Amino acid sequence: MRKLLLVTLTIVISISGFAQQTKTYAERLGWPKGARVIILHVDDAGMSHDSNEGVEKAINEGVATSTSVMMPCPWVPEFKKFLDKHPNTDAGLHLTLTSEWDSYRWGPLAGKAAVPGLTDKEGCLWPSVAAVYFRATGDEVEKEIRAQLDRALSMGFVPTHMDSHMGTLFAKDAFMERYIKVGIEKHIPIMFPGGDDLFYRAEAKAATIADLKKQGKYTEGMQISEPAVLGKVKEIGAMIWKGGLPVLDDLHNSSYDWQMPDIEKKTDAEIQQWYTDHYMESIGRLSPGLTMVIMHCTQPSAAFKYISDTGQKRKGDLLAMTDPRLRAFLKQQGFILTTWREVMARRVKAGNTD
Repeated sequence: MRKLLLVTLTIVISISGFAQQTKTYAERLGWPKGARVIILHVDDAGMSHDSNEGVEKAINEGVATSTSVMMPCPWVPEFKKFLDKHPNTDAGLHLTLTSEWDSYRWGPLAGKAAVPGLTDKEGCLWPSVAAVYFRATGDEVEKEIRAQLDRALSMGFVPTHMDSHMGTLFAKDAFMERYIKVGIEKHIPIMFPGGDDLFYRAEAKAATIADLKKQGKYTEGMQISEPAVLGKVKEIGAMIWKGGLPVLDDLHNSSYDWQMPDIEKKTDAEIQQWYTDHYMESIGRLSPGLTMVIMHCTQPSAAFKYISDTGQKRKGDLLAMTDPRLRAFLKQQGFILTTWREVMARRVKAGNTD
């Protein structure tokens, strides 16, 4: 009888533990089971005047709910003035360890002497994630994260969260460790998808298949390996949650790779329809949980082409976010829109009971 009782108790505990693990982070943050909760997030505030205009319009006139600022960039003071006038704006730090454009560049806020491994021969941040991976140390990355946070706080800008420009902080364990360390120490939420990542996994697989097809190496039914980082996300997510910070269930980071045919020749109306259709289709595939949808809304002027050739696709993001069709779709499908500020408030309320 005693043995049977112990076996039964073990089974009950195991089932209970499994049920606990299968709860989405959205549920653990207090949203109902099955809820699809999204943060519509605009990257690159502060990068340029055109970027600032796009962010402001996407949030004030569209459905975007959040943004993050590239602190080493020259147009940060202008965006800070916007934040002063709109103090409830959900704005975080787009932690920037690269300077990717050919003729429009910026350097580390910590200074070249403090972070030589992050700095190229022009005194700017390296143009690629790979260069940072091979040349920078974890200590240098942490110094630059802290320098960017320090500049924000010195300006009177208290960030609602932190995320990673070009995903550089996700490139190496040593970088990720420092990112998490500073977030937990400062009690600032960090972007990290630690749930099932169903959308991200599907998109990563689709992108791999597309590349293989271009190379003529794909055959139907071929087994596609997932990115190695996905094997660690649940363990890391649990650690971040235990550290008192919220965790995402999934990440939608697709629009930058969308290729609208002949986009340079299309009207704004045509671009808006194409991008809105793609957002509705892809967001419609999101599973229950808390997902961050990343975009780069920009109102490109004639000068933006001297920064980047991505002006039209960035305009596509902006036109979609301000399209009444997308707003109606989100409402009709029952999506819950949120911000990092609300997510953190819910995490504090959840405490350590779940």
